[in-house]
Amino acid sequence: MLLGAGVVAAGAVAAAVALWPSGGGTPPGSRTTAGTPAATPSPTRTYPLSQAPRTIPAVREFAPARGPGWRPASGARVVVDDASLADEGRLLAGELGVAYGGQTGARAGDVELDVTGSGDQESYVLTVQNGRVRITGPGEAGVFYGTRTLKQEVHGGGTAPEGVVRDAPAKSRRGLMLDIARKYYTAGWIEDRIRELGDLKYNEIGLHFSDDQGFRIESSTHPEIVSAQHLSKAEVKGIVDLAASRHIAVVPEIDSPGHLGAVIAAHPDLQLRNASGVTFRGAVDISKPAAAKIVDDLLNEYAGVFPAPFWHLGADEYLALTVANPSASFPQLVAAARAKYGPGAGVADLATGWLNDRANVMRGHGRTMRAWNDGFYGSSAVTPAKDLQVAYWTGKEIGAREPVTYLSAGRQLINYNDEYLYYVLGQPQTFVYPTGRRIYEQWTPRVVRGTTAVPAQYDGQILGGVFAVWGDVPNAQTQDQVAAGIRMPLRALVQKLWDPRTPALSWAQFRQLADRLG
Repeated sequence: MLLGAGVVAAGAVAAAVALWPSGGGTPPGSRTTAGTPAATPSPTRTYPLSQAPRTIPAVREFAPARGPGWRPASGARVVVDDASLADEGRLLAGELGVAYGGQTGARAGDVELDVTGSGDQESYVLTVQNGRVRITGPGEAGVFYGTRTLKQEVHGGGTAPEGVVRDAPAKSRRGLMLDIARKYYTAGWIEDRIRELGDLKYNEIGLHFSDDQGFRIESSTHPEIVSAQHLSKAEVKGIVDLAASRHIAVVPEIDSPGHLGAVIAAHPDLQLRNASGVTFRGAVDISKPAAAKIVDDLLNEYAGVFPAPFWHLGADEYLALTVANPSASFPQLVAAARAKYGPGAGVADLATGWLNDRANVMRGHGRTMRAWNDGFYGSSAVTPAKDLQVAYWTGKEIGAREPVTYLSAGRQLINYNDEYLYYVLGQPQTFVYPTGRRIYEQWTPRVVRGTTAVPAQYDGQILGGVFAVWGDVPNAQTQDQVAAGIRMPLRALVQKLWDPRTPALSWAQFRQLADRLG
């Protein structure tokens, strides 16, 4: 039974019905053909067909059944068939207020977790039958998502409905990005967001921790660049470990060759200057080997801090390419470009080469890399590495190209659309705080730029979406106000990433559900 967003129409009556057994039984008070009173059979209680659970995101497929469903009861346990699920089992047991039974056979009233089967590692099957729950999936992540569904089903004393949920996400990348460089966030606050993301079936959190305003994580290779307010590596390890327990990848970003003001503050000799000696904020002079060395030192250092397979290289808004005539303004960049790429090379070629060189560093660490769309220069004869994914955020930059330009070239893309998914503190320029309702009612993963969707033929190349929180005016909101402001947008976004079809619930119903689930 495939449900648009996994919810049976509201208002179905859930009253129990008493039926008489079939197969020869007769109603009480009737007589047999011999005229003697018939034995009075005991009625058998049956149940109406169950309704699909209401969860965020909604389950994609539910096969209803007749039965009482399941809720935590005295003596219930969570047991696992595979030792690799011990963390998921203990977490769920604690959340449900029942015992953790480890690797023991399931009995009546238990929840059983098992890794089995093949296919999408984030898919799962949740079966409620015969007074117990069984959650299976080909990978630990899928089983974990099944436990999130069960947790929401029984929230506040509810009952997990009898039947079978078969569920999997439509998009593989579902994330929140935090600009912790411009605005400092405490480790505890970030950990709270990770717990929230885990329950919503997100699988990544990005940390943009280096920019003009600050460098926010302890460094052993370059301690001179670290801001006074920063996260220690011990705190980062706690964040990374908590995220891993929720099957969330922490995706770091050290943006370069722009947005390096905190590095330049300690190394002013690396700052980009034009032919007249005018400096350009945040931009390093990429003709200088020392600029590449310090960035590569940091990339190599933090590869050991963030073990997840994903990495964001940044590459946006390099100010040398925003002037009217880059070649005339920056003769040193032109000279370096021609020395490396030939007599016809220019500033865009050198910038693309910088991106490729940083990609080579992270490729050595086995990372899958992404860069902002405006770091892919159409004017460059040097081609960005083929394995670089496009983090598409805007069409507002000078010379910005349409998403189809990247998709038609075969690139994979992650949707950061600044029209819907950018929460910019202080609402500078033309930015306004995005609303969950607008995402829920208007956005889909194919709406990459502005409000227009790319053709359906490219849907498979769009890996997912990320909601980005930027700290342009860092004191415009407290971190608690940020948490409140992004609460409904995060719920709306994951609904559309899990299932991009039109949701079955209206926005008002969805919001009411979110309030009930907490």
